[in-house]
Amino acid sequence: MSEQDLMRDQIRNEFERERGYWRPWNDTLLRERPNFLQNYARYAGHPARTGPLSERMIELIYVGLDASSSHLFEAGLRVHMEKALKVGASRQDIFDVLHLVAGQGIECTLQGIEILAEEISQTQDVKNVSGESAFDWLAWNDPSYAELTHSLMSDGFSTEGLSPAERCLVQIALHACFTAFNPKALREHIRKGIEIGLSSAQTLQSIQLGAHLSVHGTALGAQVFETLN
Repeated sequence: MSEQDLMRDQIRNEFERERGYWRPWNDTLLRERPNFLQNYARYAGHPARTGPLSERMIELIYVGLDASSSHLFEAGLRVHMEKALKVGASRQDIFDVLHLVAGQGIECTLQGIEILAEEISQTQDVKNVSGESAFDWLAWNDPSYAELTHSLMSDGFSTEGLSPAERCLVQIALHACFTAFNPKALREHIRKGIEIGLSSAQTLQSIQLGAHLSVHGTALGAQVFETLN
């Protein structure tokens, strides 16, 4: 075996150890950009390897990120859902995460309503509202929708599934991820996390776990490149 082949075998072994999988796009990058693949494996694996969250919680966060409507990455979702179940997550945990994914858009909707209320206040003789009262403005103008929105995000969680702190960690990850970055919602969930006792290390790890999802674009590019040869 040549020195180059030995080096590539070592990179593949390290990648599989850090990320827990190997796909055809990895072969392409191993051939074309082995140093990049090694650096990516170390970068992507660092938060999961060094932070305080359990393997179960890490995999559940990955389930939320890959299932999010802003990403919809089925291959990754399958990998992480299977792994989550293997490391102790329950069916209730999985569906609590998917429940949170379904409500992700509500945060942006309320921010849109806040803008609507502010603009109306500038053109009509009505009281301005802050972001905290956007839901109150919605309840006044469309009480049925406000009630349904509240029910969606407050009812239906399993008593045997995620704890409030764990749900907060998933929501922090969803709103911190570049695929649907929402700084206003992120700040609100970080504040809630602090109030219920999440440590800065737990919150930091939750934020970091979403960063490497951008490699899915790299993977797509590598796959398309292979079709050109």
